[in-house]
Amino acid sequence: MVLNYIWIAFFLIAFVVALVKLVFMGDTSVFPAMMDSTFSSAETAFTISLGLTGVLSLWLGIMKIGEQGGVVNMLARLMSPLFTRLFPDIPKGHPVTGTIFMNISANMLGLDNAATPLGLKAMEQLQELNTRKDTATNPMIMFLVLNTSGLTLIPVSVMVYRAQMGAAQPTDVFIPILLATFFSTLVGMIAVCIYQRINLFNRTMLTILGGMCAAVGLIIWGVSQLSREQMDLYSSQVANIFLFLIIIGFIVAGMRKRVNVYDAFVEGAKEGFQTAVRIIPYLVAVLVAIGVFRASGAMDMLLDGIAALVAALGFDTEFVGALPTALMKPLSGSGARGLMVDAMQTYGADSFVGRLACLFQGSTDTTFYILAVYFGSVGIRKTRYAVPCGLLADAAGIIAALFICYLFF
Repeated sequence: MVLNYIWIAFFLIAFVVALVKLVFMGDTSVFPAMMDSTFSSAETAFTISLGLTGVLSLWLGIMKIGEQGGVVNMLARLMSPLFTRLFPDIPKGHPVTGTIFMNISANMLGLDNAATPLGLKAMEQLQELNTRKDTATNPMIMFLVLNTSGLTLIPVSVMVYRAQMGAAQPTDVFIPILLATFFSTLVGMIAVCIYQRINLFNRTMLTILGGMCAAVGLIIWGVSQLSREQMDLYSSQVANIFLFLIIIGFIVAGMRKRVNVYDAFVEGAKEGFQTAVRIIPYLVAVLVAIGVFRASGAMDMLLDGIAALVAALGFDTEFVGALPTALMKPLSGSGARGLMVDAMQTYGADSFVGRLACLFQGSTDTTFYILAVYFGSVGIRKTRYAVPCGLLADAAGIIAALFICYLFF
């Protein structure tokens, strides 16, 4: 519903701006430019979707091997000491605990097709424990915020789009996104813990969270000691080596479980093809609306206004071109994806704005969509503090992405 209103607004605002330019400024080129943009944007959307087929098939095939090889279950066991303390209201040994672990683990690996069904199942199991069926419980809210913060170890979709848009090193955003999404998740988790009065200072929590913060701090410190050339070299090399090790690790895990890795890969690759075909109409709809909005001059007016305000405050304005992606992300994943592609197409995939748009896209998840789907699936109407905590996590991810992008690029 939100995306519906945004989509209509793009066209109506573009029409009003174009009409004003025609009537008061005598600009006779604006409406032809808008019509040209509809055709070119639709062609671009189709070309991008078609080009995504191979890479999506590759990664979803690899992910399917890891899924059947027990990698998700292994991550669930590793995260168990932390998660049992984040969900103290869930009875010990309740099956929902395993489902939550599986969902978060699948999200971290970028297994959206597996994560969503697991998430809906977890919500149904949490609803069974709920004594007030229309009101979100504490475990529900913690679970939702962990999902909306978008913690992802492998940002497959962002790297796929960068490859399709001609980036020299599509994986160079891997480490920056990992850092940004870590801060988003950390802030969201702490906010919910404060609301729920969960003790953050027990030994297990301090050890795990402290260790993670120390590791992230060490990475940021190490990066800050490098020159720009060394930073580009090391970040791309580390990302590529790590990703290839993941591929090898998934294959080895599949072999240990006696999985037919070839058949598993083909099964996942089929899902990749179906996914690429399925996103064509959504990408066409979003890119056409953005193309019309930009061709009318409305996008330039919006960004110029924001840039003037930022400049008046004494800050650098280079990041402003990527802001539409950040503002759209909590509302619509497909809308933010379209704006990310538009930023890379307009400024270049390897430009600062193009990379920052990718960081904005990968640092958080679609808060309102997840809240609507997950809470709606079990009839929750009173969400309590889920929305402010989710948006706080989004804000933390966006701010972290901005600083990290300036640090790396």
